Amino acid sequence: MYVSAKSQKWQPGSFTDTKGNKVTGLIRENPSSKGPIKDEGYIEVKDGEKSNPYKLSASDVQSFTIGKDSFVVAHAPGNSNWSKKELDFVKVALDEQIKLFVANVGTGGGGGHAIGVSPEFGAGVGTGGYSGAGGGVAVNLGGGGHGKIITTYYYGATTAEMEQLTPINFKDVMSDVMGDEPDVVEKIQTGQFNLNNMDKLIAYFKQVKASHQNK
Repeated sequence: MYVSAKSQKWQPGSFTDTKGNKVTGLIRENPSSKGPIKDEGYIEVKDGEKSNPYKLSASDVQSFTIGKDSFVVAHAPGNSNWSKKELDFVKVALDEQIKLFVANVGTGGGGGHAIGVSPEFGAGVGTGGYSGAGGGVAVNLGGGGHGKIITTYYYGATTAEMEQLTPINFKDVMSDVMGDEPDVVEKIQTGQFNLNNMDKLIAYFKQVKASHQNK
């Protein structure tokens, strides 16, 4: 089991329900108990420190935020599944015209997959498998099974259109995602960035973009 320590704590945040109403409060985003709806991820919410918590399944909300981090509801793309969940949350890594989403996907001992979210984003893990904590999105494999945890990036205008970022499509996709910054695109095309240092690429893109906006 790999669960971020922070993911078990209540943190200030907000969620937007399916009708577009934004509600602020305290959120716990990777609870270990059973969710209200089978095959769906969920979050726990409290209106205040002394309020009673309640659970919101992924189908009850459009998105939620904790600090500067935003998470949106998504279906597992293609033929993949996430801990047998039909619906769960992914983090918005870049909110551009073509968005970049990220999740840690774990393969449990029973062959199932698991996904969970946590605000901390550390070193990129790449595509090969688990390479230590801090990969970004905390995963609870559950069931006592052992398996790999793989940081997985997806791209698309919306979660409904998202597809997995791979070493094969990396240069083309990331050049499109970051196309407004030619300096960044050049470094992508010359191989200075790849799936193994995605965190550095995203940080560099944000830095370059901010420098232009501040002029």
